[in-house]
Amino acid sequence: MIDADGLSLDPVAAFVEGRHREYRERVAAFCRDEIADRPDPESDAGARVRARELVGLMGAAGLFRPIAEADVRGCLVAREVLGWWSPLADAVFALQGLSATPGLVVGEDPGGWVARALAGEAVGAFAMTEWEAGSDVASMATAAVPEGDGAGHYVLDGGKAFISNAGIADFYVVFASTDPGGGTRGISCFVVPADAPGLEFVGAQVMSAPHPLGEIRFRSCRVPAGTLLGKAGAGFRTGMSALDRLRPTVAAAACGMAGRALWEAVQHARRRQQFGKPLGSFQLIQEKLAESATELTAGRLLTYRAAWEKDRGAARITVEAAMAKAFSTEAAQRIVDRSVQVLGGRGVLASHPVDHLYRSVRALRIYEGTTEIQHLIIGGALVRGSSP
Repeated sequence: MIDADGLSLDPVAAFVEGRHREYRERVAAFCRDEIADRPDPESDAGARVRARELVGLMGAAGLFRPIAEADVRGCLVAREVLGWWSPLADAVFALQGLSATPGLVVGEDPGGWVARALAGEAVGAFAMTEWEAGSDVASMATAAVPEGDGAGHYVLDGGKAFISNAGIADFYVVFASTDPGGGTRGISCFVVPADAPGLEFVGAQVMSAPHPLGEIRFRSCRVPAGTLLGKAGAGFRTGMSALDRLRPTVAAAACGMAGRALWEAVQHARRRQQFGKPLGSFQLIQEKLAESATELTAGRLLTYRAAWEKDRGAARITVEAAMAKAFSTEAAQRIVDRSVQVLGGRGVLASHPVDHLYRSVRALRIYEGTTEIQHLIIGGALVRGSSP
């Protein structure tokens, strides 16, 4: 189930193909060569430098191929392995996917940014969230007003918060209202270069587990109409389609982080001697390990099931993805916490990988749709008579 390189694909063999096993070995080799001897930075500034470096390294190694090919199971494999080795590397992969996928969904690439992102030549960011618009996307205040009758340009005003890669991105996929009275049907999507006049990086929002997060602002930011991705008013649909495709990968990252924490706990339980015998021989320790292994396996099965449905042609996997994300991220929090308990004092040392995972895994229950929102999606589908 678990080896020193990460999670085995054997428990999910029914949902993967030979190419996914080959790709797993490539990602694991990358991690051994580029990550194993370089732990994630412990400062925000260090994380920003390392994130940009990782984009180039991953691009050169061809790791973004599953994103380009819309191979969701390939993306799961990447995020499981990367999450095991480095939460920051996992975030780098995820954000390149999140910034490239809207263009892939629409079939457009304004400015060539999608191609550059997938080659590792540009860092992208997905700018949807605002201080007062998180789960309630329709309440976003950032506006894009057509300039002149010919609408050759749009002028953006407003701000975005909690944006990953803010301040280091080369381009932003920006969601703004072009019809304030239209609700979600009035939201449009733009691809805005970071050096566009009027686009300002306000500052970093520092997390306990270093990750390039921050706030940006638009002050009469004038962009060509050609930066509009898809049709005006279709931005919400584009954004949700991208999130729908990528949501199972959040679950995969959670499984990767949980798997590493469990592996560390098992190794410690085998080595640690207490009262004259291995810690792992105590039944209460075995119970913790058993609960964690069972939850991890269940989460992986839900996750790969959702991706398998998408890869075989399902138009939407909204409910399947919601189940995978809700269960796997919540389970990962429990698994990491149990692992800290098994490790005892070692588990709360800042230098220990499980302490880093403890700080990193918490955000997964919030971003790309909170657990509560996933439950609303699942419950709403049941009430409407949809099959889970």
